Amino acid sequence: MATVKGVLAFAYIVVNTVIWCTAIYLLAIPRFLLPGRDLRGAVVSLMGRCADGWVACNRLMLGALGIVRIERRIDTAEPLDRRRWYLVVSNHQTWADILILQDTFVNRIPTLKFFNKRVLIWVPLVGFAMWLLDFPYVRRYSREQIEANPELRLVDQATTAKACEAFKVRPTSVLNFLEGTRFTTEKHERLKSPYRHLLAPKTGGFGYVTASLGDRMHQVLDATIYYPHGVPTFWEFLCGRCPVAHIEVASRPVPAALRDAPEELPSEAREQLRNWIDDLWRRKDERLHALMGAA
Repeated sequence: MATVKGVLAFAYIVVNTVIWCTAIYLLAIPRFLLPGRDLRGAVVSLMGRCADGWVACNRLMLGALGIVRIERRIDTAEPLDRRRWYLVVSNHQTWADILILQDTFVNRIPTLKFFNKRVLIWVPLVGFAMWLLDFPYVRRYSREQIEANPELRLVDQATTAKACEAFKVRPTSVLNFLEGTRFTTEKHERLKSPYRHLLAPKTGGFGYVTASLGDRMHQVLDATIYYPHGVPTFWEFLCGRCPVAHIEVASRPVPAALRDAPEELPSEAREQLRNWIDDLWRRKDERLHALMGAA
Protein backbone atom coordinates (compact mmCIF):
# COMPACT_ATOMS: atom_id res chain seq x y z
CA MET A 1 0.00 0.00 0.00
CA ALA A 2 2.84 2.40 0.86
CA THR A 3 4.47 1.80 -2.53
CA VAL A 4 1.18 2.46 -4.34
CA LYS A 5 0.82 5.71 -2.39
CA GLY A 6 4.36 6.69 -3.35
CA VAL A 7 3.74 5.99 -7.04
CA LEU A 8 0.51 7.99 -6.99
CA ALA A 9 2.17 10.90 -5.19
CA PHE A 10 5.13 10.94 -7.59
CA ALA A 11 2.84 10.74 -10.65
CA TYR A 12 0.73 13.58 -9.26
CA ILE A 13 3.79 15.78 -8.73
CA VAL A 14 4.95 15.10 -12.31
CA VAL A 15 1.56 16.01 -13.81
CA ASN A 16 1.20 19.00 -11.52
CA THR A 17 4.66 20.19 -12.55
CA VAL A 18 3.92 19.83 -16.27
CA ILE A 19 0.69 21.86 -15.95
CA TRP A 20 2.14 24.76 -13.97
CA CYS A 21 5.47 24.86 -15.83
CA THR A 22 3.55 25.06 -19.10
CA ALA A 23 1.65 28.06 -17.73
CA ILE A 24 4.92 29.71 -16.68
CA TYR A 25 6.45 29.11 -20.12
CA LEU A 26 3.42 30.64 -21.85
CA LEU A 27 3.48 33.69 -19.59
CA ALA A 28 7.20 34.13 -20.28
CA ILE A 29 6.36 35.08 -23.89
CA PRO A 30 4.48 38.30 -23.07
CA ARG A 31 6.94 38.97 -20.23
CA PHE A 32 9.75 39.44 -22.75
CA LEU A 33 7.63 41.02 -25.49
CA LEU A 34 5.39 43.51 -23.70
CA PRO A 35 6.57 47.12 -23.54
CA GLY A 36 6.73 48.93 -20.23
CA ARG A 37 8.02 47.83 -16.84
CA ASP A 38 4.54 47.86 -15.26
CA LEU A 39 3.08 45.44 -17.81
CA ARG A 40 6.06 43.11 -17.54
CA GLY A 41 5.88 43.32 -13.75
CA ALA A 42 2.22 42.27 -13.84
CA VAL A 43 3.14 39.21 -15.90
CA VAL A 44 5.99 38.34 -13.53
CA SER A 45 3.52 38.51 -10.63
CA LEU A 46 1.24 36.07 -12.47
CA MET A 47 4.18 33.74 -12.99
CA GLY A 48 4.83 33.86 -9.25
CA ARG A 49 1.21 32.97 -8.58
CA CYS A 50 1.66 29.96 -10.86
CA ALA A 51 4.50 28.82 -8.60
CA ASP A 52 2.17 29.26 -5.62
CA GLY A 53 -0.47 27.25 -7.48
CA TRP A 54 2.01 24.40 -7.90
CA VAL A 55 2.65 24.43 -4.14
CA ALA A 56 -1.06 24.68 -3.28
CA CYS A 57 -1.87 21.67 -5.50
CA ASN A 58 0.91 19.67 -3.87
CA ARG A 59 -0.62 20.56 -0.52
CA LEU A 60 -3.96 19.12 -1.66
CA MET A 61 -2.20 15.92 -2.69
CA LEU A 62 -0.40 15.55 0.64
CA GLY A 63 -3.74 15.79 2.42
CA ALA A 64 -5.78 13.66 0.01
CA LEU A 65 -3.31 10.75 0.06
CA GLY A 66 -2.57 11.11 3.77
CA ILE A 67 1.16 11.49 3.07
CA VAL A 68 2.02 13.54 6.15
CA ARG A 69 0.47 15.60 8.91
CA ILE A 70 2.35 18.87 9.32
CA GLU A 71 2.40 20.30 12.83
CA ARG A 72 3.06 24.04 12.58
CA ARG A 73 3.98 26.50 15.25
CA ILE A 74 4.38 30.04 13.88
CA ASP A 75 5.41 32.73 16.34
CA THR A 76 6.25 36.01 14.62
CA ALA A 77 6.44 39.54 15.97
CA GLU A 78 4.10 40.75 13.22
CA PRO A 79 1.61 38.99 10.93
CA LEU A 80 3.23 37.55 7.83
CA ASP A 81 2.56 39.58 4.68
CA ARG A 82 2.99 38.79 0.98
CA ARG A 83 3.86 42.44 0.38
CA ARG A 84 7.09 42.33 2.38
CA TRP A 85 10.60 40.94 1.93
CA TYR A 86 11.80 37.99 4.06
CA LEU A 87 14.92 35.90 4.47
CA VAL A 88 14.02 32.36 5.58
CA VAL A 89 16.68 30.20 7.22
CA SER A 90 16.20 26.54 8.08
CA ASN A 91 17.99 23.36 9.04
CA HIS A 92 18.17 20.85 6.19
CA GLN A 93 17.89 17.06 6.40
CA THR A 94 16.00 15.78 3.34
CA TRP A 95 14.48 16.97 0.05
CA ALA A 96 11.13 16.75 1.80
CA ASP A 97 12.15 19.87 3.77
CA ILE A 98 11.38 22.00 0.72
CA LEU A 99 7.82 20.66 0.44
CA ILE A 100 7.32 21.24 4.18
CA LEU A 101 8.59 24.82 3.95
CA GLN A 102 6.58 25.59 0.82
CA ASP A 103 3.42 24.14 2.38
CA THR A 104 3.98 26.23 5.51
CA PHE A 105 4.61 29.57 3.82
CA VAL A 106 2.43 29.45 0.69
CA ASN A 107 0.08 32.47 0.54
CA ARG A 108 1.60 33.77 3.78
CA ILE A 109 4.74 35.36 2.30
CA PRO A 110 6.05 35.86 -1.26
CA THR A 111 7.06 32.73 -3.19
CA LEU A 112 10.14 31.08 -1.68
CA LYS A 113 13.21 31.45 -3.89
CA PHE A 114 16.56 29.82 -3.28
CA PHE A 115 20.00 29.54 -4.83
CA ASN A 116 20.54 26.45 -6.97
CA LYS A 117 23.59 24.69 -8.32
CA ARG A 118 24.04 25.75 -11.92
CA VAL A 119 23.80 22.17 -13.21
CA LEU A 120 20.16 21.98 -12.01
CA ILE A 121 19.05 24.36 -14.75
CA TRP A 122 19.11 21.30 -17.06
CA VAL A 123 16.51 19.41 -14.99
CA PRO A 124 13.57 18.87 -17.39
CA LEU A 125 10.80 21.49 -17.10
CA VAL A 126 11.66 22.60 -13.55
CA GLY A 127 15.17 23.93 -14.16
CA PHE A 128 14.23 26.42 -16.87
CA ALA A 129 10.97 27.34 -15.09
CA MET A 130 12.93 28.33 -11.96
CA TRP A 131 15.23 30.46 -14.13
CA LEU A 132 12.17 32.21 -15.58
CA LEU A 133 10.97 32.80 -12.01
CA ASP A 134 14.32 34.49 -11.19
CA PHE A 135 15.69 31.69 -9.05
CA PRO A 136 19.44 32.36 -9.08
CA TYR A 137 21.91 29.70 -10.23
CA VAL A 138 25.45 29.58 -8.83
CA ARG A 139 28.44 27.36 -9.53
CA ARG A 140 29.23 26.55 -5.86
CA TYR A 141 33.00 26.26 -6.00
CA SER A 142 34.67 24.19 -3.27
CA ARG A 143 36.95 25.77 -0.68
CA GLU A 144 39.91 24.04 -2.31
CA GLN A 145 39.03 25.51 -5.73
CA ILE A 146 38.67 29.01 -4.28
CA GLU A 147 41.96 28.73 -2.39
CA ALA A 148 43.66 27.68 -5.63
CA ASN A 149 42.01 30.52 -7.57
CA PRO A 150 40.62 33.28 -5.29
CA GLU A 151 39.00 35.03 -8.27
CA LEU A 152 36.39 32.24 -8.36
CA ARG A 153 34.86 33.78 -5.23
CA LEU A 154 33.98 36.86 -7.26
CA VAL A 155 32.00 34.76 -9.76
CA ASP A 156 29.39 33.67 -7.19
CA GLN A 157 29.39 37.14 -5.63
CA ALA A 158 28.52 38.64 -9.02
CA THR A 159 25.73 36.07 -9.48
CA THR A 160 24.38 36.83 -6.00
CA ALA A 161 24.52 40.58 -6.65
CA LYS A 162 22.59 40.18 -9.92
CA ALA A 163 19.96 38.03 -8.18
CA CYS A 164 19.58 40.56 -5.38
CA GLU A 165 19.02 43.35 -7.90
CA ALA A 166 16.08 41.32 -9.26
CA PHE A 167 14.86 40.64 -5.71
CA LYS A 168 14.70 44.39 -5.00
CA VAL A 169 12.08 45.00 -7.70
CA ARG A 170 9.18 43.25 -5.95
CA PRO A 171 8.58 41.55 -2.55
CA THR A 172 10.57 38.33 -2.31
CA SER A 173 11.28 35.53 0.16
CA VAL A 174 14.81 34.13 -0.05
CA LEU A 175 15.30 30.65 1.43
CA ASN A 176 18.79 29.90 2.75
CA PHE A 177 19.86 26.53 4.13
CA LEU A 178 22.79 27.86 6.16
CA GLU A 179 24.40 24.42 6.51
CA GLY A 180 24.91 24.37 2.75
CA THR A 181 24.04 20.66 2.48
CA ARG A 182 21.72 18.06 3.99
CA PHE A 183 22.57 16.88 7.51
CA THR A 184 23.78 13.29 7.89
CA THR A 185 25.59 11.57 10.74
CA GLU A 186 28.54 10.92 8.45
CA LYS A 187 28.85 14.60 7.50
CA HIS A 188 28.40 15.63 11.13
CA GLU A 189 31.35 13.50 12.21
CA ARG A 190 33.56 14.24 9.20
CA LEU A 191 33.08 18.00 9.43
CA LYS A 192 33.47 17.96 13.25
CA SER A 193 30.39 20.10 13.81
CA PRO A 194 30.25 21.83 17.21
CA TYR A 195 26.47 21.23 17.31
CA ARG A 196 24.67 18.03 18.29
CA HIS A 197 22.00 17.99 15.58
CA LEU A 198 23.23 20.52 13.01
CA LEU A 199 26.16 21.14 10.73
CA ALA A 200 28.13 24.35 11.19
CA PRO A 201 26.39 27.25 9.36
CA LYS A 202 27.93 29.22 6.52
CA THR A 203 27.60 32.98 6.71
CA GLY A 204 28.78 34.27 3.32
CA GLY A 205 25.58 34.04 1.28
CA PHE A 206 23.39 35.12 4.19
CA GLY A 207 25.44 38.25 4.84
CA TYR A 208 25.61 39.20 1.19
CA VAL A 209 21.85 38.88 0.62
CA THR A 210 21.06 40.79 3.82
CA ALA A 211 23.43 43.62 2.97
CA SER A 212 22.24 43.76 -0.66
CA LEU A 213 18.55 44.01 0.22
CA GLY A 214 19.21 46.44 3.07
CA ASP A 215 16.08 48.16 4.42
CA ARG A 216 13.83 46.07 2.19
CA MET A 217 14.52 43.00 4.33
CA HIS A 218 11.65 43.06 6.80
CA GLN A 219 12.76 40.23 9.08
CA VAL A 220 14.44 36.86 9.22
CA LEU A 221 12.13 33.85 9.59
CA ASP A 222 13.90 31.09 11.48
CA ALA A 223 12.41 27.67 10.63
CA THR A 224 13.23 24.50 12.58
CA ILE A 225 12.09 21.20 11.04
CA TYR A 226 11.88 17.98 13.05
CA TYR A 227 10.68 14.51 12.02
CA PRO A 228 9.51 12.64 15.16
CA HIS A 229 9.61 9.24 13.38
CA GLY A 230 13.05 9.74 11.85
CA VAL A 231 14.29 11.69 8.85
CA PRO A 232 12.79 10.16 5.68
CA THR A 233 14.26 9.93 2.23
CA PHE A 234 12.14 11.71 -0.37
CA TRP A 235 10.72 8.38 -1.56
CA GLU A 236 9.88 7.30 1.99
CA PHE A 237 8.18 10.66 2.46
CA LEU A 238 6.02 10.18 -0.65
CA CYS A 239 5.13 6.65 0.50
CA GLY A 240 3.67 8.07 3.71
CA ARG A 241 6.35 6.56 5.95
CA CYS A 242 6.75 9.91 7.67
CA PRO A 243 3.36 10.34 9.35
CA VAL A 244 4.25 13.60 11.11
CA ALA A 245 6.52 16.54 10.32
CA HIS A 246 6.96 19.28 12.91
CA ILE A 247 8.00 22.82 11.96
CA GLU A 248 8.46 25.86 14.15
CA VAL A 249 8.87 29.37 12.75
CA ALA A 250 10.06 32.38 14.72
CA SER A 251 10.86 35.89 13.51
CA ARG A 252 14.28 37.39 14.18
CA PRO A 253 15.09 41.07 13.62
CA VAL A 254 17.92 41.75 11.19
CA PRO A 255 20.85 43.29 13.11
CA ALA A 256 21.06 47.01 12.29
CA ALA A 257 24.79 46.82 11.56
CA LEU A 258 24.07 44.24 8.85
CA ARG A 259 21.03 45.99 7.42
CA ASP A 260 23.00 49.23 6.93
CA ALA A 261 26.28 47.63 5.90
CA PRO A 262 27.75 47.87 2.39
CA GLU A 263 27.46 44.78 0.19
CA GLU A 264 31.10 43.91 0.91
CA LEU A 265 30.82 43.51 4.68
CA PRO A 266 33.64 45.07 6.71
CA SER A 267 35.45 42.82 9.20
CA GLU A 268 33.49 44.22 12.18
CA ALA A 269 30.14 43.48 10.51
CA ARG A 270 31.32 40.00 9.50
CA GLU A 271 32.22 39.26 13.11
CA GLN A 272 28.81 40.49 14.31
CA LEU A 273 27.14 38.34 11.64
CA ARG A 274 29.11 35.28 12.75
CA ASN A 275 28.13 35.82 16.40
CA TRP A 276 24.48 36.41 15.49
CA ILE A 277 24.27 33.23 13.41
CA ASP A 278 26.18 31.18 16.00
CA ASP A 279 23.63 32.24 18.64
CA LEU A 280 20.75 31.46 16.27
CA TRP A 281 22.20 28.02 15.53
CA ARG A 282 22.91 27.27 19.19
CA ARG A 283 19.28 27.94 20.08
CA LYS A 284 18.08 25.86 17.13
CA ASP A 285 20.29 22.98 18.25
CA GLU A 286 18.93 23.20 21.79
CA ARG A 287 15.35 23.22 20.48
CA LEU A 288 15.97 20.14 18.32
CA HIS A 289 17.52 18.39 21.32
CA ALA A 290 14.46 19.22 23.41
CA LEU A 291 12.09 17.95 20.71
CA MET A 292 14.03 14.70 20.43
CA GLY A 293 13.97 14.27 24.20
CA ALA A 294 10.21 14.81 24.29
CA ALA A 295 9.56 12.24 21.56
